Amino acid sequence: MCGMANKKITKTKKEKSRPKTERFSLNPNFEFFSELRSLILKSSAGEKEKLINKVTNLGRIRLAVISGIFLSDPDSINQYDAPADLFIVGDEINRAKLRNFLGSLEAEIGTEIKFTLMDKEEFDYRYNMFDRFVRVLLEGPHEKIVNKIGL
Repeated sequence: MCGMANKKITKTKKEKSRPKTERFSLNPNFEFFSELRSLILKSSAGEKEKLINKVTNLGRIRLAVISGIFLSDPDSINQYDAPADLFIVGDEINRAKLRNFLGSLEAEIGTEIKFTLMDKEEFDYRYNMFDRFVRVLLEGPHEKIVNKIGL
């Protein structure tokens, strides 16, 4: 049975720093990996509400946009490659909370998240200067989960 190791749903790894601890991760070669990933990414209204609450607890959030991996079907040929999966405009952001939030979100999704953070002043400047990054993100498929600046 050649290739049977790729059929397992999880991979285990022994932690070197903690010999009695095993770490589990989803095996990307698992035959139903795409389906499981799609199921996780298609969040319910309750999950989206939890995401919004976590984002708003990071600081004074003016705009939060999800795109890319949050809206794409991983099996789709027309998968949109957004410049950022999560885009946040805000002030007084708690960096420690932000790191923890991103770490837990990446662990839940099972992949790295392309993330961008701007303060309100930088966003206003870049938006008014027709900055390519901002325009591509806002003109492509996206969903505003927080919008206090009236876009």
